Amino acid sequence: MDTVSAYLLYFTLPMKLKVWFFETRPQFLILSVVLAFLGTAMAWYDGAFHIGHAMLAFIGLLLCHISVDVLNDYYDYISGVDLKTQRTPFSGGSGFLPAGALKPRQVFWFGIICFLLAVPIGVYFVLVSGWLLLPLLIIGAICVLLYTQSLTKVGWPEWAPGVGLGALPILGMYFVQTGTYTIPAIVASVPSAILVHNLLFLNEFPDAEADKTADRKTLPITMGKKKASVLYSILTIAVYAWIAGWVLVGIMPAFCLIALLTLPFAIKAIQGALKYQDMAKFGQGMANNVLFILLTQLLLGIGHILSRVFPPVHILF
Repeated sequence: MDTVSAYLLYFTLPMKLKVWFFETRPQFLILSVVLAFLGTAMAWYDGAFHIGHAMLAFIGLLLCHISVDVLNDYYDYISGVDLKTQRTPFSGGSGFLPAGALKPRQVFWFGIICFLLAVPIGVYFVLVSGWLLLPLLIIGAICVLLYTQSLTKVGWPEWAPGVGLGALPILGMYFVQTGTYTIPAIVASVPSAILVHNLLFLNEFPDAEADKTADRKTLPITMGKKKASVLYSILTIAVYAWIAGWVLVGIMPAFCLIALLTLPFAIKAIQGALKYQDMAKFGQGMANNVLFILLTQLLLGIGHILSRVFPPVHILF
């Protein structure tokens, strides 16, 4: 959601609804829209498209995304992290709990209710699409419910958003429309896993000192910011190498190469990450990281659509 849209909503919604609406951090929910689009585009490329299932699965994904963000806000506040963190447009929580606009118990139950509303959707899809969806849903539930208070304390917690809000939503959207998993679908989900991993990874840099007080073990803490910035850069480059490599061997559709158009954003994100000591440059890097992550996945989805509309022509000699 852009700034203009956010302000329009702010001035038209009643005050209490404004607070609850922005507690969901709607600007971050764009990621769920892009994930749903990519998973559906992959299903359509393989000849399976079910608008009802796509919309219902998107609602379930959105509810889970809201749940993990809201519960993150709650646990950050009760642990004291929210009161110590250096808030940026991309990290540091919504700010409503420290400001006293909402009560912790309200926020906790809001997050839990959003998750519980998603459960019947998951049960429905297990019944109609197949039990092979169940392991995916269980892993996703663990990532939602245990991420902030547990997974962040065991080392390398970034895998959880990478898997739970990267690869699994895409595979889930694909499965509910096709009824199966395929090697190409799994391959196509890996860039999203890396991208969402990196989204959280870079956003953790400003929170590192505050996160230490809650005994969290994020990569910027366990590796140190210098090594972490190098790892971030390597993973960013790996996204392009993965896409190009699998296109060359014929597993990913050829038009997926349009995702490489986001390279300028990736370069700026890497430059910002390597300048982590300069918050002005690092902030620019965080902004470009968000654009790189969203646009790369959007273009991958468009690439699948274009590859079905314009299939490769084989010339026989």
